[in-house]
Amino acid sequence: MRAGAVSGRRRGGTAAGLFGASLLVAATVLGAGGAFALPSAPPSGSASPGGPGTGGTRGDQDESNGRRGGDRENRGDKGDRGDRGDHGEESGRPGNSGSGSARPTTTPPSTAASASTSPSPSASASASASASSSASASGSASAKPSAVARPAPAGAVLAAAEAGPGAGLPTAQGLQQALATVLTDQNLGTVGLAVADAADGQLLYGKGENAAATPASTTKLATSVAALSLIPGDTRLATRVVKNAATGGITLVGGGDPTLTALPADQVQVAGVPADPDTAPASLDALARQTAAALKAAGTTTVALDYDVTLYTGPLLHKNHDAENIAAVTPLMVDEGKVDPKSLADAPARVTDPAGAAAESFANLLKAQGVTVQGKAKAATAPAAADAPVLGRVDSPTMARLVERMLTTSDNTLAEAIARQAAIAAHQPAAFEGAATAVTQELTRLGVPMTGVVLNDGSGLHPGNAIPPVVLVKLLALAASAQHPTLRPVLTGLPIAGFTGTLGKRFGAGSGAADAAGLVRAKTGSLSGVNTLAGTVVDADGRQLAFALMTRTGAPVDTARAAMDRVVARLAACGCR
Repeated sequence: MRAGAVSGRRRGGTAAGLFGASLLVAATVLGAGGAFALPSAPPSGSASPGGPGTGGTRGDQDESNGRRGGDRENRGDKGDRGDRGDHGEESGRPGNSGSGSARPTTTPPSTAASASTSPSPSASASASASASSSASASGSASAKPSAVARPAPAGAVLAAAEAGPGAGLPTAQGLQQALATVLTDQNLGTVGLAVADAADGQLLYGKGENAAATPASTTKLATSVAALSLIPGDTRLATRVVKNAATGGITLVGGGDPTLTALPADQVQVAGVPADPDTAPASLDALARQTAAALKAAGTTTVALDYDVTLYTGPLLHKNHDAENIAAVTPLMVDEGKVDPKSLADAPARVTDPAGAAAESFANLLKAQGVTVQGKAKAATAPAAADAPVLGRVDSPTMARLVERMLTTSDNTLAEAIARQAAIAAHQPAAFEGAATAVTQELTRLGVPMTGVVLNDGSGLHPGNAIPPVVLVKLLALAASAQHPTLRPVLTGLPIAGFTGTLGKRFGAGSGAADAAGLVRAKTGSLSGVNTLAGTVVDADGRQLAFALMTRTGAPVDTARAAMDRVVARLAACGCR
């Protein structure tokens, strides 16, 4: 498809054209070297056969109109879900800011020899054309071929040859003229903006681009880039049951997978819809079945149970923990610690003790298989022995898929879990501080300009985080770079304007930005008075641009977001030369 055809479609603004654009953008990610199709392969047979996706995270939660209670609209930030701000705090100013045998195993990347994650035979996040091999999810080191990313068909490429080196770049003067009117919208408040060529990160236009601002959930871009740089994309997080030689019982070992589900397969959803086999979570029921079979084969039908949560260190609760927008951060939980695992609420109620609740669910599932647990399960007093016999094991979707899910739905609990895996890979404590250090160090190693960057968490819930717009576009350019194909899930996980995730209800009719629906992929962010948007857009000349728009305003949330969407839509509508 030639760029002229794309431009014509968006000017026409037809529903069919927008839907077609959405499908093309959904199917491909345009990097410096062209288009990359996201690999799709079923998980290992030894991984959980559990249902598709953990229940309860709805893809349009950032833009949901029926949020619970008017004065709660700016109270918390479920990544961007429900735009609940930071418990009413308006500061938003830039703040100054272990190891254990339970860690899942992996073949470590060259940059971090971590023994904390397990390679998967599923598709790697890398969009490189070479096949890779990975260890079996069963816990053995036997190698099986991974799925190979297939190049997108030529006809499915949204930006054609014009988007290559021969295409004329927008100029600073052209961008300034095109954006002048929309940037003066008072509903935006204080604005920081950076626009760059996605192919190489060259800054094309900026307005306060070097000024650090509160990123809210666009912090998840930093978390994702660092995690995928440190951890192989086909890594899976293992939840295991092992024999406990000290007690004569069994130990449920948390591996840091918050998507582990206790729901039957036919009741599990991701973003409100069933997931394909590639994104289906591990099943606690499958783990119970494996464990019960092993125990009964040894003649055991009554057993003592404890659980190992030593993979993480530090405090369980986020600074902005409200038992809704985020669960207590522990390496063992089911259905992200929701009281109602099937809840589709923007900010569902969370259990007080996710690890204890997971162990209780596991005991009940064992009982259904004919194995009785003696008494109430308790936290283990020491990490499970590294050589303890394994009675059962289930594995999460790949790290690539977890990153995509986290970005699309702006999942805070999952973001903090991924940040801790990055900390483990970087040999930092698996805690809020260690994760922030790991992300900062890895981004520095990748050449990201870190002046003004302050990180306190992996999710963006912390109001003291600070990132300049120019850093966000650098992260996006890295993800699009041909030199970093393993970072491609950072782009494929971005919501599509008007269609998916936290952008599902934005860029709609009446917004003044509808012509850009399907042409924009971006990560949203929101805290009280803060709205951010960072992603990619294809302009009228077929050039892919990276942008970061960061605002602080007292305007109503939906009004401020519509004003932001119009800025991005103006980028899509012009060549700006």
